[in-house]
Parts: sequence; C-alpha cells; structure tokens
Amino acid sequence: MATYLYRLGRFCFRRRRAVVAVWIALLIAVGGAAGAFAGKTTDEFKVPGTEAQATLDRIKDTFPAQGHGSAQVVFAAGAPGGIGTPEAGRAVGEAVARMAQVPGVAAVPDPYATGALSRDGKVAIALVSFDHKLADVTDGQREAVKAAAEPARAAGLEVAFGGDAYNTMAQIEGASEAIGLVVAGVVLVVTLGTLVAAGLPLLTALVGVGVTMAGLLALTGSFEIITTAPVLALMVGLAVGIDYALFILFRYRRHLDEGLAPEEAAARATATAGSAVVFAGLTVVVALAGLSVAGVPFLTVMGLAASAAVVVAVLVAITLLPAVLGFTGRAIDRLPVWKRALTTSGRTTLGERWGRFVVRRPLPVLLVGLAGLGALAVPAASLNLGLPSGGSQAAGTDARKAYDLVGEAFGPGFNAPLVVVVDAHGAPRPEQAVQGVAAKLQTLDGVATLLPPTVDQASGTALVTVIPRTGPDHEDTKALVNEIRGQKAELRAATGADIAVTGTTAANIDVSTKLGQALPPFLAVIVGIALVLLALAFRSVLVPLKAVAGFLLSITASLGAVVAVYQWGWLDGLIDVPKVGPVVSFVPILLIGVLFGLAMDYELFLVSGMKEQHVHGAAPREAVVGGVKNGARVVTAAALIMVAVFGSFVFGHDPIVQPIGFALAVGVLVDAFVVRMALVPAAMALFGRAAWWFPKRLEKVVPKVDMEGEQLIAELEKGPAREPARV
Repeated sequence: MATYLYRLGRFCFRRRRAVVAVWIALLIAVGGAAGAFAGKTTDEFKVPGTEAQATLDRIKDTFPAQGHGSAQVVFAAGAPGGIGTPEAGRAVGEAVARMAQVPGVAAVPDPYATGALSRDGKVAIALVSFDHKLADVTDGQREAVKAAAEPARAAGLEVAFGGDAYNTMAQIEGASEAIGLVVAGVVLVVTLGTLVAAGLPLLTALVGVGVTMAGLLALTGSFEIITTAPVLALMVGLAVGIDYALFILFRYRRHLDEGLAPEEAAARATATAGSAVVFAGLTVVVALAGLSVAGVPFLTVMGLAASAAVVVAVLVAITLLPAVLGFTGRAIDRLPVWKRALTTSGRTTLGERWGRFVVRRPLPVLLVGLAGLGALAVPAASLNLGLPSGGSQAAGTDARKAYDLVGEAFGPGFNAPLVVVVDAHGAPRPEQAVQGVAAKLQTLDGVATLLPPTVDQASGTALVTVIPRTGPDHEDTKALVNEIRGQKAELRAATGADIAVTGTTAANIDVSTKLGQALPPFLAVIVGIALVLLALAFRSVLVPLKAVAGFLLSITASLGAVVAVYQWGWLDGLIDVPKVGPVVSFVPILLIGVLFGLAMDYELFLVSGMKEQHVHGAAPREAVVGGVKNGARVVTAAALIMVAVFGSFVFGHDPIVQPIGFALAVGVLVDAFVVRMALVPAAMALFGRAAWWFPKRLEKVVPKVDMEGEQLIAELEKGPAREPARV
C-alpha cells in the first residue's frame, strides 16, 4: 500500500494545479446537482417488519389519514373556564375554520363539537389532519396553519402547535459548528505553530465536507433520507477530515526537518501516514456501513451517509492535501505563532516524558485507568432506550408548549395515544366484537380512557384510540403496549376479532426494541472486524485483543456518561438537556459504529509508531516510549479537535443530535486520553516482546500490508532526494 500511495503523493504534488482544479470542478458540479435536484429530508423513523409499521401499512387504504401528517393546535385560556366563554368559542371556531382552508389540510374538527376540552375549562385541542404524508408537509403549510390561528390570539388566548408536523428534528444551526471549528483552529495553531500549516487541514476538511453535503442534498430529491443523516455526515466529516490531514501534515513536517525536499517529504508522508489514514478510514467506513446489520432503514441511511463523508475525507487527504503542499512547499512555516511547535528535535517532549512514566509504572497506570473507566461505566447498566417526543423539544418552542399544556390539562397519556386496530370482519357480530374489545381494553390498569371507535363498515375494521395513564417516555406505557398485545389470543377467542397496536407511540416503542435487540449482533460484527483488520495491520495476536478490550471500555464508559446526563439528569445546569428521559434509541449503536473507527485511528497511529521502533531494533519498552513520543502530540491534537467538533453539537437543542454529539465527544476523550495514551502503552510495556508474537502458520498466509512503509523506505534510502537540514 505504501508504494502506491508514495506514487500518488508524488503525482499530486507535481500535478498540483490539475488536482486542485479537479476538486474545485467536482465541488461546483456536485453543488450544482444539489441546487437542481435537492428535495426534502424526513423526520419519520420507520422500521418495516415491526407490528406498528406493518399494521399501519395494512390499513393505509382503509384509513388513509393514519399515514398522513397531523398537527395538534392547543388553545389555552389564563383562567379556569375561560376557554368555554362565548368569546373564546367564536375565536377558536373562526381559527379552526381558517385552518381548514389552508391548502393541503384535509380536516380540522371543532374542539367544541368533539368535546376536546379540559375539565377545568382552560384548554381546548384541535387536530389538524393533512391530506398527504408527513414528509410532504411543507414549511409554508406549517406557517399558514399558524397564521390562521390569529383570531384566537387576538382574543387573548395562548395558541401552541405540536404533534408530528411540528416536532421537527436535527436542523443544522451553524453557530455551534462554527465554535467547534474555531476551537479546532486554535488546537491546530498550537500543534503546528504557524497559521499556514494550521489552515491547511481546515481548508481541505471544508472542501471534503462541502462535496459530501452537496452530494447528500442532491440525493434527497430521489431517495428518502432521514434528517439526521446529513447532520451526522457533517459531524463525522469535519472531525475525520481535519484529523486525517493533520496526521499527514505532521509527518510531512517531520520529513522536512530530516532534510528531505518538499516533494519527497509529501510523497513519503502520503505513503506512511497516508497508509494509516487509508486503513483507519477503511475501519470507520466498514463500521458505519455495518449499521445495516441492524435491519433499520433510516439507520442504514445514516451509516452510509457518514461513510461517504469518511471516504471523501480520505480521498481529500491523500490527493488534495499533497497537491496543496506543492503550492506551499517550505512556506508552510510562514506566519509563525508559536515557534516551539515548529520542531521537537534536540529536546525531551512531554509525550516522551509521559511514555517513560507509564513504562516505569505500567501496572499502577493500568489499574487506575481501569478503575476510573469502570466507575464511569456503572450508569450504563441502567440504559433505557426511547425516541424523542414533543416533550423532548427545547423549552420555549411551540412543540414543547403544546406538549406541556396537553399533559397538564388532560394528563400525560394524551401525549401518547395508542391506536388499536380491531379486525372484526371474521367475527359473527362485528359491532359487538369492537365493543367487546373496547370494554376489555378499558379494564387494563394502564388505560386512562378510550376515545369513541372509528369504524369502516365495508371492511369490518375499527380504530380504537387508547389513552394511557403515562406519557410516551414512561416504562408503564411500553408495558401497556405489551399487555394489549398479550391480549390477542384471549380477545380472538372471546370476540372473534384480531387486534394490533400502532400509532406514533407504539411505533417508537417498536423501533427502540428493535434497536436494542440489534446491539449484541452488531457489536459482535464490529469486534470481529477489529480483530481481523488489526491482525492484518500489525501481524500480532495480543495487539488486536488489547485494542478491542480498550474499545469496549471506551464504549461502556461513554454510554455510562450519556445515561448519567440524559437519563438521570446529572450536569443539567451545565448542559441544557431539553428533557431528562430515555436515551435516544439509536445513540448506542451509532456510538459503537462511529467510535470504533475513531478508536482504531488512534490505535493505528500510536501502535504503528511502536512497531516501527521495534522493527528498527528498539527494546520493547523503548519502542513503547518511542511510539508515544512520536504519536502523543498528533493524537492529542486530533482528539481535541474531534472533541471540539462533536462537543459543539451539544450546544444545540436538537433532542437527537445533542446526545449523539455528547456521546461521541466523551467517547473520543476517554478513548484517546485514557485508553490509548495510558492503558495501551501500559499494556504494551507489560506484554514486552510477546506483543509482536504471531503464529508462523498465519505469517505465511496473511498478506503483508506494510503500513509503516518499511520496504518502501528501505528502497528510497538508497538514494533519497534530500536538501540541507534547516537550522
């Protein structure tokens, strides 16, 4: 691999104008495609095969409104009984009539006619039904419905808008991401010492992210893409794009210090650090693409979108960066800010001192690190999964106001309605069968009330809306869904009717259950991939096992922190968590996929340096010190950049993106600074020469990757192109 990348780096350096022109043309072309073909993303979390989704698909022709978008309009008066006054009645009636005239709105029943009034007379609810699915509800329609409520507002009523149509998720805000880029820029300046050098990783990463995001937007016109997918692609693309460029740039600077000409330095950096970048990128791509193992379409789309961002980041790092280095040459050291970062020759670095500290006391370091991670992982045992609801929206938003008003006035279960589909066409007396099912459901402990059934006489099918006593995030609501489903056989025997549970709340519960079940097999696949790839890269038995153990520690510690903050409410004053409750159901599996690849990045860069020292004859512990010395600075910078990029998304208020950003930021922080910089060198010091043992039988059949470029460097050092060393 190193030989091919060496040639590629040299080619891009020499043909820099053509390479840069190709990337600019690609960016313009993909951007044009995005402008021409971009459509809308969706906020619907569909999982085919679950009972809720299968039932919804089955009844969509009989009850088409069940598959359409809907909104909840909540009218609230300040005083008890205020919503029942004639003035309020006229104002609400006029508002409802105006909403019904909005293009795309199918119906808006008058809450006074349906009896949707709270007992204290303070709140009324109107349900807006659209004549098309949620993904096709436009922002213009949402705003038109809001504007139609003006008569109610003019009468002094508070009006809030909730429901699926207003529970929008995962919007890219821009301000928080900019904070992450600023912090990343500061880290780069401190690490590289000059504004020119620090600017290159940012520049190339932005080009890569631009191509990826434009490509995803272009695909939204033809494919159903979940709204979270572009946000995740942006998050991962920025982080790995900056880091991969930093790894190569750091090696390029080192080769310049050794006296190599800029062209040779760029080619060798692309060959050596570039090999690690390609290998690391491959692990990230495989892990993210492996999200398809869960069998959840929206999660597959998220994984593929993030994979595309990583592929583009790798291509940018091994082609565009060498081309840009062709323009800068030695001018990369212009505009110095911190001259101490320009060279480490002739002085003992902090990384070297830390490496020697660890190898002198490997067992205490290992035990302290394990104890700390174990303590952080304890909350993970209480992990509870769920999907966001209106109550997960930021305080002060319309959706949150509507959710809170309904919960306070009618009870929390009105925010978590369950739709029980009663198929009575085979029953001797269909109407009595529906009534029998409703009567049985009313006796269940978790049921607050039932709404009047909606019956389709032609098909003998009815919809019974069940209002639980608890909200959508409560464990009792999940238990109620399971209890209703457990009544199927008994109800069939008693009434002759079949039942199924669907609706948004039931669908979210099914998705969370499906994702929870997918975690163990996905983790097994990831562990298997890690063992194979690392055995291939390092030709070792203990190194892959150690790496996987460290990865599992990072995952459990990160999940423990997520549970403590988002499920238990710790640090609520520091982190503005919209609502404490279940962890977003796909955060754990997404964390495993993304963090696996990133953890392997640090493993590859640190341990490859140790192996390089070992191959050149260093004693085992000296090899560990040498690997930490050469890798600590760049790994530290890379980790801080990733923490900054991921952490910047925590400052947004999106109930999905915020915990994802937090989980990844904590995961990278723990993995880089505790696992890779402390536990790994401690374990390698304890392993000694056994760390590099590899069975002779496997030695013959496992292909040699030469990630460190040993063979290439041996050939090049016979006659390298050098320049006088810099003073």
